[in-house]
Amino acid sequence: MDNFSAASAFLTDSLELELGTEWCKPPCFSCAFDNRGGGKNFSGESYLSSGALKRLILNLDPLPTNFEEDTVEIFGIQWVTETALVNSSRELFHLFRQQLYNLETLLQANCDFGKISTLHCKADNIRQQCIIFLHYVKVFIFRYLKVQSAESHVPVHPYEAVEAQLPSVLVDELHGLLLYIGHLSELPSINLGAFVNQNQIKLFPPSWHLLHLHLDIHWLVLEILHLLGEKLKQVVYGHQFMNLAGDNLTNVSLFEEHCEGLLRDLICLSLNRYGKVRPSEALMSQHCPCPCIKELWVLLIHLLDHRSKWSLSESFWNWLNKLLKILFEKSSDGRRPSVPVIQSRDPLGFSWWIITHVASFYQFDRHGVPDEKKQMVSNWNFVEELLKKSVSVQDGILEEQLRMYLHCCLTLCDFWEPNITIVTILWEYYSKNLNSSFSISWLPLKGLVNIIKSPLSMIEMVKTCCCDKQDHDLYKSSSSYTIFLCILAKVVKKAMKNNGPHPWKQVKGRIYSKFHQKRMEELTEVGLQNFFNLFLLLAAVAEVEDVASHVLDLLNFLKPAFILSQRALIWKGQMAFLLMYAQKNLDIGVLAEKFSCAFREKAKEFLVSKNDEMVQRQTLWTLLSIYIDGVQEVFETSYCLYPSHEKLLNDGFSMLLRACQESELRTVLSFLQAVLARIRSMHQQLCQELQRENVNLIVQSSLSAKERHLAAVASALWRHFFTFLKSQRMSQIVPLSQLADVAADFTLLAMDMPSTAPSDLQPQPVISIIQLFGWDDIIWPQVVARYLSHILQNSTLCEALSHSGCVSFQALTIRSWIRCVLQMYIKNLSVPDDLFIDINPEQAVEKEYMEQLAEMTRLLFKLSEVKNIFSKAHIEYVPISEDPKKALIQFLEAVGINYRNLQTLPDKSAMVTKSLEYLGEVLKYIKPYLGKKIFSSGLQLTYGMMGILVKSWAQIFATSKAQKLLFRIIDCLLLPHTVLQQEKELPAPMLAAIQKSLPLYLQGMCIVCCQSQNPNAYLNQLLGNVVEQYIGRFLPASPYVSGLGQHPVLLALRNSATVRSISPLKKCIVQVIRKSYFEWKGSSPPPRLASILAFILQLFKETNIDICEVELLLPGILKCLVLVNEPQVKRLATENLQCMVKACQVGSEGEPAAQLTSVFRQFIQDYGMRYDYQVYSILETVAALDQQLVIHLISSLTQSLKDSERKWGLGRNIAQREAYSKLLSHLGQAGQDEMQRLENDNS
Repeated sequence: MDNFSAASAFLTDSLELELGTEWCKPPCFSCAFDNRGGGKNFSGESYLSSGALKRLILNLDPLPTNFEEDTVEIFGIQWVTETALVNSSRELFHLFRQQLYNLETLLQANCDFGKISTLHCKADNIRQQCIIFLHYVKVFIFRYLKVQSAESHVPVHPYEAVEAQLPSVLVDELHGLLLYIGHLSELPSINLGAFVNQNQIKLFPPSWHLLHLHLDIHWLVLEILHLLGEKLKQVVYGHQFMNLAGDNLTNVSLFEEHCEGLLRDLICLSLNRYGKVRPSEALMSQHCPCPCIKELWVLLIHLLDHRSKWSLSESFWNWLNKLLKILFEKSSDGRRPSVPVIQSRDPLGFSWWIITHVASFYQFDRHGVPDEKKQMVSNWNFVEELLKKSVSVQDGILEEQLRMYLHCCLTLCDFWEPNITIVTILWEYYSKNLNSSFSISWLPLKGLVNIIKSPLSMIEMVKTCCCDKQDHDLYKSSSSYTIFLCILAKVVKKAMKNNGPHPWKQVKGRIYSKFHQKRMEELTEVGLQNFFNLFLLLAAVAEVEDVASHVLDLLNFLKPAFILSQRALIWKGQMAFLLMYAQKNLDIGVLAEKFSCAFREKAKEFLVSKNDEMVQRQTLWTLLSIYIDGVQEVFETSYCLYPSHEKLLNDGFSMLLRACQESELRTVLSFLQAVLARIRSMHQQLCQELQRENVNLIVQSSLSAKERHLAAVASALWRHFFTFLKSQRMSQIVPLSQLADVAADFTLLAMDMPSTAPSDLQPQPVISIIQLFGWDDIIWPQVVARYLSHILQNSTLCEALSHSGCVSFQALTIRSWIRCVLQMYIKNLSVPDDLFIDINPEQAVEKEYMEQLAEMTRLLFKLSEVKNIFSKAHIEYVPISEDPKKALIQFLEAVGINYRNLQTLPDKSAMVTKSLEYLGEVLKYIKPYLGKKIFSSGLQLTYGMMGILVKSWAQIFATSKAQKLLFRIIDCLLLPHTVLQQEKELPAPMLAAIQKSLPLYLQGMCIVCCQSQNPNAYLNQLLGNVVEQYIGRFLPASPYVSGLGQHPVLLALRNSATVRSISPLKKCIVQVIRKSYFEWKGSSPPPRLASILAFILQLFKETNIDICEVELLLPGILKCLVLVNEPQVKRLATENLQCMVKACQVGSEGEPAAQLTSVFRQFIQDYGMRYDYQVYSILETVAALDQQLVIHLISSLTQSLKDSERKWGLGRNIAQREAYSKLLSHLGQAGQDEMQRLENDNS
């Protein structure tokens, strides 16, 4: 006792230093604190937070800084502090009861907002006086009450005699006080809300103060009785009352009686709360109406457990268990009327609910601070009995109730030490009901999809069950069986942590013993699912290999018919175990061997099954997809690969791929991509580890073994998958995007692990694969664009290939890009009837392909070879990723500029070779557009790009190496067989495409003609043929059409950069016009003669007229004037004549050109005799422009006149001579002279 007192004194001093020496407000129950932040559990004035409970348990001064004065004011009266309780105990308790009465009378007042402030102050004042008195009693007992020695015979002072009776008096008065206030459960309904005034001060009604004062009285009476016992160390008998058994009342019996009554009251209050709680919200709802009730529970827990350690009194759980057992008794008739009867409609549910909530209160320490690491005192004995009642089949268990019970049990498992017995009790129940779905009819349970869960979801469900923290909404999200699994996992994990493997062996024995052949044969589909969930959980928390082996043995007990119907579920379960092996980094060989053989058999059945056997194929595909998804998860989960991983990739996949349709292929190829990515990732990690410094031999040997395992798995992928992909390069079965993606993945695998590739791809597997999927012209452009985009994204691979020196990687990639752009409108390479989608150009290309092409363009322009071309061409290029066509145009132009800037022949020759390598078989790329199926967008793209190519690469095409390609382009695009058939009209889309692009071709061909070192007769012939074919096709029907200036031949001349480059074209035009339009025979002129005359007129307006051109065209013009009477033709021919004459005057220095004179002499010779009047009229027009020219023709005219007269033999032709004289009259003196000579001849 002395040692204890010394420790108490030390603790008292330390607490007094904390509290200071000023008067402290005595602790009391209060829920008026602000807890908006959520950090507080109890008020600062509470018995816990203030340290009152700690001082009580440690037997310290209850209020070390209070009641230090000689006098104390209690109930408004001054009392002597050290003697008041001895001298006036009856009076003080009487005053106390009177104050209680005063507070009760305030309840009758109308509590509106106007009066609340006054009522609150009055009620609070009464309550504080009562609390101060009870605290004074505690302090008096601790400080001033003396322990009387019963053996002393010395006469005592009268005060001491009265003092000796004080303990008994206190017992009597406290008992009377308790009788006066009654039970908490008997208080009227109380509004726990508060009014808030304008100063944000909470104002409570009198009922609130009365409830909290009752709580204070109930607790402080227990404190006083405990202090009395601690002080006197003996039983104190009351003088006025007897206890319930008829014995004299003592401080101990009163404590126990009051404690029982208080717990009953708290249970009754909880029952009222429980009646409003749904089972699904049992653990989420608040157990206590206010924090003060919760604090009272915590206080009782600490006090009763403390007393049970030092005396024969019962612990808190024993008290509570004893009272809860009353709920299960059929009758309470034997009880005294003064004791309230506890009744519940659902005693089981309530018991679970209250025990779970009360158990959570054990986390609070003596200061009311939660301590989650604190070891809580358990109540398993009572819970075991509850559990047995809960799973008793006699009463018919409802799933909705069982879920709540087990959720409570799971929460208790969190709080308390592990208990194997509860697992045993629950397993006895569930082992008999494995075939039940444990569903609730009115609640949509997520567990209804149990049967179609994937292996991964089964594993995830098990992991969820093994989590330390469970979902608060477990009632709705999980069946009772799932909650049982959570309990099983938690108990086994905790028990093994504390006691090693022995608890696991206990549980294993209990569970294994329930499964035998008969039990396995009784399982339904649901039962089998529950079976797998159970054993997966056991594998997760204990020995996975032992559990998996036992499961395989048990599955052998299943009937063959059941296996057939439930094979999918069995495969899921087995795959789940395989996944668990992989997650735990165990060798999967035992499971993989058997499982992969079963997969091979099913793949073979799938291959031979017919497409019309839909049910059978669907059943087989369900199994195969389980295997595929599971193997993918195994590879993605495995930390490292073992030789057994290769077993999972057997030849079943080769058979499966051949049997798959498109949707099924997508699944298999997605699996392949995932496995390839995983292998490459693991290989990169291995390489990094091998490259580290100071790697010892053991680690290096281990890493080398891992690399060999990886290589074995990679070889299996090449063997079973790549061969199929290679065979399907041009097929429509494999989705194009996935084909490209997988091919790219294999390419990267070949880069990382070249030795694993098959022999037909060696010695350079990367180049071989790119040749197959990126550079081969027969592959879909959609595949090529996507595939090469993947390759170009890998800078390491591009760098290695660019410097390999074995192939022109960049040039061949550029060629493929050109093909992809040119073939963007081709939908199908092999089906001519469904070649195109002829909608507007913006929508003709699928959006996905256009985006892919744009991405490929962006990546391609990062290649060093492309950058070099643009830099040498001095072009600042910003990629237009939205439009690959523009990018191609700029690239072609840059190549042309680059060539023109070269100076030396070797450089130029190399550039020509490289340029032709870029183009490849370019005519094959565009050939589909030129078939019978006409597609305007494709034709526009083809003619436009080829036109730009011909013009921008004209100097390249001027070389002997490239000229053949130019000839083929012209023959294919501009002079195909259909063009040469004059009786057939060209399709409008083709004609439109040619009209738009023809100037580019003509300009390019002209440049080639000018640049060629040796005159090329065939090229000139081609140019002439092109002009001949298209000059008339694009002539308007009427010469008055304003669009004549947009004639492509004229545009070619107009937009040419130099005069020299257009001379071959102009020469061809003139020759074609002369040949095709002016050399007609007979009386009928060619069609659209007026339009060609207008064309010639436009030609001479836009270009300089050469005398040679006049010499070729003027005879035709004169012929039109003579022979054609159509006004339009005559007018236009006259305009052309005038234009030519005027043009010849320029630069002739006043003298007519000899060529022009000769043309007119020939004209006079051809038409002078027969069409004399027309000739004279025409020459009159010429004389008005160039008199000298006609003067030079006088002799020819006179001779023609004489020849005409001589021919007819009629003498002088008076009319002709008059017409001739009229002409001569316009020729000045020379004309007059000639007229005179004619006169003289007449005479």
